[in-house]
Amino acid sequence: MGEVQEIPDEGHEKLIEHVAAIDVAKANGKVCTRTPASSGPGRRLTRVWEVAATVNAITELGDHLICQGIAKVTVESTGDYWRIWYYVLEARGLAVQLVNARDVKNLPGRPKTDKLDAVWLAKLTEKGLLRPSFVPPAPIRALRDYTRLRIDLSHERTRHWQRMEKLLEDALIKLSVVVSKLTTVSARQIIEALIAGQRDPHALAELAQGRLRLKSGELIEALTGRFDDHHGELAAVLLIQIDGLDTQIAHLTARIEQLLADATDATNGEGGDGGEGGARDEQLMTTAGRLDEIPGISPQIAQVIIAEIGLDMTRFATAGHLVSWAKLCPRTIQSGARSHGGKTGKGNPYLKGVLGIAATAAAKSDTFLGARYRRIVKRRGKLKALVAVGRSILVIIWHLLADPTARYRDLGSDYHTRTLDRDRKTRDYVRQLQALGFAVTLTPTS
Repeated sequence: MGEVQEIPDEGHEKLIEHVAAIDVAKANGKVCTRTPASSGPGRRLTRVWEVAATVNAITELGDHLICQGIAKVTVESTGDYWRIWYYVLEARGLAVQLVNARDVKNLPGRPKTDKLDAVWLAKLTEKGLLRPSFVPPAPIRALRDYTRLRIDLSHERTRHWQRMEKLLEDALIKLSVVVSKLTTVSARQIIEALIAGQRDPHALAELAQGRLRLKSGELIEALTGRFDDHHGELAAVLLIQIDGLDTQIAHLTARIEQLLADATDATNGEGGDGGEGGARDEQLMTTAGRLDEIPGISPQIAQVIIAEIGLDMTRFATAGHLVSWAKLCPRTIQSGARSHGGKTGKGNPYLKGVLGIAATAAAKSDTFLGARYRRIVKRRGKLKALVAVGRSILVIIWHLLADPTARYRDLGSDYHTRTLDRDRKTRDYVRQLQALGFAVTLTPTS
């Protein structure tokens, strides 16, 4: 016999006698309860009925489930239709878990009906075979709504600027060739002058500021085109849309900062003395500020990260659990003696998006993360190196959120060279010289 390994059960893997499950649809949901039957020991009683997807009907359902002594309610994740069921039942004090329909319904040969789906969900719930999805508490959900809308509006603003560039190209204006971005002050003034009716390239070039004035000749050539009144009217519409989005994004940013400050105060507690000296400063420092110390993370990226994973790291037992949930580590695929890594998976697009931005910025820095990127990119490629750096950033974030007094301390870009032992470095150098065709003889100097 081989070595026997003991694998402890997860927290959700336990038998539950009184359970309920809901197969969610847009207008209604199929509810199934499974409780001990009075007909004999070991027998189960299953009840299935339909409930309308309205607040009053679900509130009445919650009261009924409480009277039945239901200990766990499983809600199927279907679009956004699960939200009313989860939020109302959670507010009634029931223990609700959200599960992905992909994980529970991939059963070839089983008939597919709402009733059978609800019964199957209930049976899996009572045996603890369902892995619940992460749903943050209500304050973090509100913060997430603001940050996600800000990201969506930022993308929409970028699309409007791209439409502006396309409009200028249609008018034979090659402004984007000379200026770095259309969002600069000089480019904005030139576009506004074009809208106002100015068509003289020399007069338009005089509006340039800063180092752009050194490119006066190129600017005059780029501004010589066929910008007519209909181009000006469309450009004015785009600028109005862009300015409106700028105002909305600024309002959302101010609101996010306020909500994040409130959430941080509620988590760390208010009114404590926090110790003396540096310990007190660490405790009073905001969570977003501590995350901002990580290379590649800006205040806005820190806000998005907190909104996506929350402040309570007890939801993720270890940093590895958080990385696995975020789909930043490859899956292990083993069959017999063969073992290889699979794809990371989709994960949370908002979280993976900002971590990718942070990893790209950190890769250019002279820090531990930058050195890690440069070590991996030589043998694994750019994309895998960025994923590895993003994973390292998320591990750091988990430790910072798990300990409210922890602060980031960079290990330095020479961390790996400092920690490599002398024999290993010697072996690597000898191997490299031998690969180049040299016969190496080592002579100690002392």
